[in-house]
Amino acid sequence: MTSWKLSAFAPKPVIQAALLAHDEVWDWDPDLVISGSEVAEDRPDDWVLEAWYPSKPGKAQKQAIAGLFDKVAPVFKVEQLPDTDWLVLSQQGVEPIRAGRFHVHTPDFAPVKGAVNFAIPASQAFGTGQHATTEDCLAMLDAMKRSGVVARNIADIGTGTGLLAFAAMHLWPRALATASDIDAVCVQVVEDNCALNGVAMGPRQGELTMVVADGMADPLLKARGPYDLLIANILAGPLVELAPDFADAVTPGGNLLLAGLLETQEPRVRRAYRRAGFRLARRMVNGDWSILWLRKRRI
Repeated sequence: MTSWKLSAFAPKPVIQAALLAHDEVWDWDPDLVISGSEVAEDRPDDWVLEAWYPSKPGKAQKQAIAGLFDKVAPVFKVEQLPDTDWLVLSQQGVEPIRAGRFHVHTPDFAPVKGAVNFAIPASQAFGTGQHATTEDCLAMLDAMKRSGVVARNIADIGTGTGLLAFAAMHLWPRALATASDIDAVCVQVVEDNCALNGVAMGPRQGELTMVVADGMADPLLKARGPYDLLIANILAGPLVELAPDFADAVTPGGNLLLAGLLETQEPRVRRAYRRAGFRLARRMVNGDWSILWLRKRRI
């Protein structure tokens, strides 16, 4: 069938920031696929944001995309793609990724033998690990396990697709696991992805409990704490604001995995968590993005 694609060209940090902003929009159409990638292999700093539509995007659709950009939005290119399945087309740019022992792919790709496979639908492509922060969170979780971290009570704050919670549950299968998101739509998203990936939902060890919460502001989320592993792949601003709450929620000696922050924002985030009683255990930098593994000081 006839489909349409809207493209916006900008430097890599601008497109990545727009993708992060997209991930924070609670009422975004879940059937609208949006992705970002390099324009060409020999132009790694030049990126394009692409969105696919079953009909020609109008003023409202363009304004929605423009709203993802912090300052002035790039000039848009709108093109008709005749006789094309728009969802299949969008999946072509969503290549599987490998991070540590994990392999994340859309359902149209085959699992990889010898890896821990997770399937995430293309309409949730930003959470599949195509973004550097998600990919490195998976790698950091793998590194935690290999370094001997034992997690008995896990929380994934701002879970989105549930992917990072799934990965942590695989690494520590006997742990309690709680996932939360400020967006109520994510409840169904996580339920669907649990079913797709064979992850059990429920309140017991080895099962995932899902709640809707703004930060730590949920009675069940607080009641199931304190946590010895807390994951938060959100944005730098909320991470700074949540430092005192995360300090209350993490056990002494417990582990905190923070992502969604630019490397330029890292000093501000680290200062906030140093004041809250955490020390740096390890960091990763992927392009413009930092991923932090922090440990709470023992009393």
